[in-house]
Amino acid sequence: MGRANMFAVAGPGSRYGLPGAIPAGFWAGLWHGVISPITLLVSLFDSDVRIYERNNNGRFYEIGFLLGVSATFSGGGARVVTAS
Repeated sequence: MGRANMFAVAGPGSRYGLPGAIPAGFWAGLWHGVISPITLLVSLFDSDVRIYERNNNGRFYEIGFLLGVSATFSGGGARVVTAS
């Protein structure tokens, strides 16, 4: 494992996987949730890219990840049509 990847995606090349690195927290989870659609596509072609960071601090990372995913995927279903 050389340098950390420049897009802060999860996986073996992430900065959280480097020796002595602190675990990914809330903000990293939020970022990973927001970029999850792109990360999914990249992970199909690059086995070093993961959607979810394994070296995380638990619940705070998971909450951030879920908020990021829900913010990314919740835009289209909020429209309400009313009958006149």
